[in-house]
Amino acid sequence: MARATPLTPLGVAALSLLVEEPMHPYEMYQLLMARHEDRLVKVRPGTLYHAVGRLEEHGLVDATGTDREGNRPERTTYTISAAGREALTQRLQDMLANPVNEYPSFPLAIAEAHNLQAGVVIELLDRRLQGLREQLDFLDSGEELVRKKGLDRKYWIDIQYQQTMLRSEIGWSRGLQDQLRTGELPW
Repeated sequence: MARATPLTPLGVAALSLLVEEPMHPYEMYQLLMARHEDRLVKVRPGTLYHAVGRLEEHGLVDATGTDREGNRPERTTYTISAAGREALTQRLQDMLANPVNEYPSFPLAIAEAHNLQAGVVIELLDRRLQGLREQLDFLDSGEELVRKKGLDRKYWIDIQYQQTMLRSEIGWSRGLQDQLRTGELPW
């Protein structure tokens, strides 16, 4: 019987891949990187292997065999177990239904920005806006690509969510800059 374990974001990503088909952790890593999923979850080969090991310990995945290609190390292929499907379903339902404050650093920086001069804040927001625009451009090109491929929208709604969030932050940041420049927000 599987022991209960809270699924980390990387665990969710790994189980989601195994819903598609059995694979080994390095194959999972390559697929996550090819799909640019590293914009959603922090992933490194070592942490992914460790996450899959924890999933196996908790009965959420099953090893289906090992193979070796040439001089490469043996690779264990995993499949999602019935308990893994149930845990994935429950975790996704919880993540979708319940907002969680993940303590991003930007709101803290904004809350404490009064410790800097207004001109410095404006300049730093210019740099941030450049980075946000680059992220938005990347997502826009990704959306164009998946649309051209005819990929069902349900597989890339995260792109649209991220675009919306970026556009909102860009608009808010520009508004703050305008308020600082005009003196509407006394500093």
